[in-house]
Amino acid sequence: MDNKLKILISGDVGGRFNKLFDRVNAIAKKSGQFDFLFCVGDFFGDNNEELEDYKSGAKKVPLATYILGSTQERHLPLFEDAVNGEICPNITYLGKSGIYVTSSGMKVAYVSGKEAEKSSSVAFAANDTKSVKMSCLASKSSGDYRGIDILLTSQWSHGIDGSEESSKLLSLLTMDIRPRYHFCALKDIHCEKPPFRNPADSNSQLDLATRFISLASVGNTQKLKYIYALSLTPVDKMRLTDLLQRTVDEIECPYLAVPGMLGITTSQVEEKSAQYFYDMDTERHQGKRFSQDGSGRPKKRPRQEFSQEKCWFCLSSANVEKHLIVAIGESFYIALAKGPLNEQHVLIISISHVQSVSLLPEEDFAELQRFRDALVAFFKSQDKAVCFFERNYKSSHLQVNAVPIDASSAWQLNDAFEYSAEMYKLDFEKLPKLSSASQLPSGPYFVAELPDEMTLLTRQMKNFPIHFGREVLCSENLLNCDDKIDWKECQLDVESEKEIVQRFKEEFKPFDFTV
Repeated sequence: MDNKLKILISGDVGGRFNKLFDRVNAIAKKSGQFDFLFCVGDFFGDNNEELEDYKSGAKKVPLATYILGSTQERHLPLFEDAVNGEICPNITYLGKSGIYVTSSGMKVAYVSGKEAEKSSSVAFAANDTKSVKMSCLASKSSGDYRGIDILLTSQWSHGIDGSEESSKLLSLLTMDIRPRYHFCALKDIHCEKPPFRNPADSNSQLDLATRFISLASVGNTQKLKYIYALSLTPVDKMRLTDLLQRTVDEIECPYLAVPGMLGITTSQVEEKSAQYFYDMDTERHQGKRFSQDGSGRPKKRPRQEFSQEKCWFCLSSANVEKHLIVAIGESFYIALAKGPLNEQHVLIISISHVQSVSLLPEEDFAELQRFRDALVAFFKSQDKAVCFFERNYKSSHLQVNAVPIDASSAWQLNDAFEYSAEMYKLDFEKLPKLSSASQLPSGPYFVAELPDEMTLLTRQMKNFPIHFGREVLCSENLLNCDDKIDWKECQLDVESEKEIVQRFKEEFKPFDFTV
């Protein structure tokens, strides 16, 4: 089986969108279709009018494109209308910093902006790189830490050229997370260094190699290289001998020569909370309102920030209501839903912070399916059918709802979804039972899996009703409980929740593979 992914990386686009996508189409015509395009540096420029054709649909972005955040405040308003990061169809803002894991298991860490003492919309600080480090370490599958595939940054890491415009924090981060490739931009030059080994540390005894590559700006007059094609197998699918194989042109790690760097880690630089987030800026620009005077400064209403301490669902968070937990696996746990539609309405939730099912590696998707199969068998033993649904829209943490209904009513589920979809003018694709996370889109979506193994999927998320899934299940022909559409209106007291969870645990035990 070929596990290789074909990737394109570009330097600063600077508003030259037609130039970039024309080049991408030309490469694809010659070398075949690619899987992803990642853009480092500044995506926007002085004139961004060309983007309007891609927003309106007059022109198509040729493949899934992911961009970093701005290094300039004047560009911040251009991110304002992004919904779950979507700038326009097929262009997604990754976030300020974090790790993006594709459905094929490729791990891409990213840090937007330039280094500063304090974190801001256009700058990162030690707490940001510390969080990325912890995200990468938390995402390892098993055994010794094997590194990640790609690190994307706007700024250069210090030690490559010694410039004051480079970042020591990124140098530390590189040694900590050991990316196979580090791409950056901003200097409008093409620079490609031979691979260097990151020294072993307490997290891994593997001295993994990194290749540093800086790309010039798109369409630069010097005709310097601004786009890079790459074919790679995700690190977790590589043989260890291949991962450790040395080349004759290797150089010493340039960061060890930076004064004060030897023996220092990001943990020593910033000892604040260790966040295990897959996306450190999941809300991106939702909730933030930028001034319209061109300054790019935010108005008084602050943007909501997520942290591990505040997340309701991260199992390592102090805010998790552990009395709701029914079962805990390797990567997922089952918990009673808050404001449940009935006493057996549960959620399947990722233990670490990942935003949606579409981002799961194959082994995690397999465990998710195992939990779903266990719930299907459990409810079937009670003459019930189960509907699973997930909303990857205005939601920061993966949660799959599992709602049982009487088996005799299951045939009405499809009609109920069709009726509600027509009411809200939503178009649903009908798919077979999901067998892989790759069947789901990388951007926002709503998906429902019906008992007859039909899957309903929509990507129409503009003004999407937040309680859509609950509303369908609450309809008269199903659970007949319109008063429970909004979970906040039907919350139970803690003692009632404890009683329901204990009863569910006892009944579910014969089907619980985690005990």
